Amino acid sequence: MALHQGASGDGGPERRRLSLNPFFGEADPVAGMTAAPPTHRLPDGPLPPSTAYQLVHDELMLDGNSRLNLATFVTTWMEPQAGVLMGECRDKNMIDKDEYPRTAELERRCVAMLADLWHAPDPASAVGCSTTGSSEACMLAGMALKRRWATRNADRYPASAKPNLVMGANVQVCWEKFCTFWEVEARQVPLEGDRFHLDPKAAAALCDENTIGVVAVLGSTFDGSYEPVADVCAALDALQEREGLDVPVHVDGASGAMVAPFLDEGLVWDFRLPRVSSINTSGHKYGLVYPGVGWALWRSPAELPDELVFRVNYLGGDMPTFALNFSRPGAQVVAQYYTFLRLGREGYRAVQQAARDVARGLARRIGELGDFRLLTQGDELPVFAFTTAPGVTRFDVFDVSRRLRERGWLVPAYTFPPNREDLSVLRVVCRNGFSEDLAELLLEDLRMLLPELREQTGPLDKDTAKATAFHH
Repeated sequence: MALHQGASGDGGPERRRLSLNPFFGEADPVAGMTAAPPTHRLPDGPLPPSTAYQLVHDELMLDGNSRLNLATFVTTWMEPQAGVLMGECRDKNMIDKDEYPRTAELERRCVAMLADLWHAPDPASAVGCSTTGSSEACMLAGMALKRRWATRNADRYPASAKPNLVMGANVQVCWEKFCTFWEVEARQVPLEGDRFHLDPKAAAALCDENTIGVVAVLGSTFDGSYEPVADVCAALDALQEREGLDVPVHVDGASGAMVAPFLDEGLVWDFRLPRVSSINTSGHKYGLVYPGVGWALWRSPAELPDELVFRVNYLGGDMPTFALNFSRPGAQVVAQYYTFLRLGREGYRAVQQAARDVARGLARRIGELGDFRLLTQGDELPVFAFTTAPGVTRFDVFDVSRRLRERGWLVPAYTFPPNREDLSVLRVVCRNGFSEDLAELLLEDLRMLLPELREQTGPLDKDTAKATAFHH
């Protein structure tokens, strides 16, 4: 995408000068407009704060409305009190635990709360840390899996053994990044038929003596479905009995690890399964915190090799760290603790149940329109995917996505991975703040667009790579 040239790209400084409302001059209404600041190099001198603010504010109005972005899993609404706390903590450096010991203590409490929520054998001894998001947490979990495998195979690695990681083809792209960055072979189980995530037996069949672990996703971003973590563990238990291979499981619970504990208490997917070594989640998804905070937890200290924990003397104190990032604000961690304290188990249950109820109701009503076929119903993650119904040939999901964008809605359309590249879908993520009223407005806009779509002679663009409104 080419750089936006701004007003100075056409019409010169005079046009750029007129980018500012005259009322934003300090005292003289034209004082703030005498010098037009450049847009692609540092200005020669400073601007009044109100002038700088208004220039940036006006340009950002062209961004989409985050509350209408049904592509993102990321939290787009928090209480004002949380915003105040974040503002009070944005200048605190999380890494400086000596200077900000209470912020560090809130991080430790969050880890303990998650360990208890996910049924760690001994929550007091479970180890974990905050991260900038679930992607960093996945990187840390993958590093721990690889290092544990390398230690067990020190006589073969790196001379003759190449590590591999088994996962479904539906994993989030961060796992492919991990395998590329840390030189691990990605062994992916392809999708088949109406199975849109990992198959336990197929996963076990891909494992060998060089497998560092299996990734099971609790809440696929493609369709919102849970992968069968317990069945994956059972298949690996059987593999160990047959061949002696002890393969750990990491649960990528970026979204589902903050939904299932409250809405699906009978579902066994977490540290209750002895084969589950580590779990990650996004605090800024269904953890209900603004971006960016994530969490990585290990069953016990044994699952996190000590050589990955760095003890550094920094800013006056000795402290252990095993995150990839170093300096970052403490605001999001404080906001996570606030949300845990504010909601408790019953509050989280109410919020997540409301999101699921909205998702299921909206999915049902879209299915009743007759133009679409539902792949999922929103009854696991508050997320559902749907495609055009059999016999619908005048428009496709990319046409629907484009037309909804005209109304301000961002509803992603994309093609599934191998072996289901023939399937293109729309996906709706229902988050806290996407109310029943907003769902009804989306449905009204969809109903309004359908008569025009039905009159098309065919889909407007068959180049799905170009038409895709969402890149997984």
